[in-house]
Amino acid sequence: MKLYHVWTIGCQMNKADSEFIAGYMDSAGLSPTEVAEEADFVLLNSCVVREHAEVKVVNKLRSLKGMKKSRPDVAIALTGCMVDSRIDDLKDRFPWVDLFFRPQQWDVFSKWAESRGLPGLSQAEASVPQNPPVSANVPIMQGCDSFCSYCVVPYRRGRVRSRDLDEICCQVQSLVQRGTREVILLGQIVDAYGDDLPSKPDLADLLGRLNRIEGLLRIRFLTSHPSYMSRKLIQAIAGLDKVCEHISLPVQAGDNDILKAMKRGYSAEEYCHLVDDIRHTVPDVALSTDVIVGFPGETDEQFARTLGVLRQTRFDKVHIAAYSPRPETTATRNLRDDVAPETKESRRAQAEALQNAISAEINAAFLGKTVEVLVEDQKKGKWYGRTRGDKLVFFASKASLMGQLASVRIEKTSAFALQGTLA
Repeated sequence: MKLYHVWTIGCQMNKADSEFIAGYMDSAGLSPTEVAEEADFVLLNSCVVREHAEVKVVNKLRSLKGMKKSRPDVAIALTGCMVDSRIDDLKDRFPWVDLFFRPQQWDVFSKWAESRGLPGLSQAEASVPQNPPVSANVPIMQGCDSFCSYCVVPYRRGRVRSRDLDEICCQVQSLVQRGTREVILLGQIVDAYGDDLPSKPDLADLLGRLNRIEGLLRIRFLTSHPSYMSRKLIQAIAGLDKVCEHISLPVQAGDNDILKAMKRGYSAEEYCHLVDDIRHTVPDVALSTDVIVGFPGETDEQFARTLGVLRQTRFDKVHIAAYSPRPETTATRNLRDDVAPETKESRRAQAEALQNAISAEINAAFLGKTVEVLVEDQKKGKWYGRTRGDKLVFFASKASLMGQLASVRIEKTSAFALQGTLA
């Protein structure tokens, strides 16, 4: 039996695309392997949102050069945001790679796969694998129209293209019939869903439809943009029983001049007012966010305002990254990357230390409480899953609990996870 290896870095959308490829490979009769050197087909799904991620992709590609030389028949493909219109440049840099295709170019991938002796790609079949995960990623749109000054995504994934609402519901129904119990609806700006469709459905409409699917236990969505977080959507989160009280809402910075330079379209005060409105309507909501430190021109005072927003808002989770210039973006074209690398790293470490302390305090409140966990799988002899508020929970049990809701009494907490025993 032939083997395939899929390596993924980057956002949940990349993860969903990789799951799609894996589903196709499974349906074609191949088996997965975690060792690239064993595989007959190797697919790398790349990210270039940060320079650090791009370096990892390049190193992974270089590590495959020797394998291709010793095993010329192995098929290697690269997709993700590293692949743009300048494919000839990539071919010159990495001639041992057989195929470069842009995100979602499934027709290109399908023709290549058929030339390698695999069956034609059925998008409907691959999007609903025979054994889907308990928590499945479901892209509901592609691309982005916001063009934040630091972001390369619109240049690599294109403009917004929302999927048909009925098509999404049909896919989710099929996933649930095969064992999925939670879906995570994905979009670069997921709360802008539907604005490009003729009938103008919105994310709240989609959540309402999915909430009626029997057997589906939970619904999540990410990533949202503050400018599209409507009252209708907030009320849907509060009122629909299967929609989790968890929102990913990137703030990126706490200083208004930096936010303006980032082209985010809101002020720090507007963002904090929105958070207050969300918490008033959804009292138990868990909030996560993204922050960029060291943006061009950022002063110590401006960075301090970002720390102030973290202290005031008290997010459950924060992803903090140091700014790195990305090709094609307006920030790279028009702004000088003038914050020293050591200053960026110092600010990143300060923000991370502050947030870890906040997360630890928030999670400590769960000590001694019993929480409901959707069990996703096992790791190192323990079951794990998440609460509705996206808290990662580990616990031991000899019973088979995959895909079930379990009540777990929390006995240990940290900034990153909770541990307990089956109640």
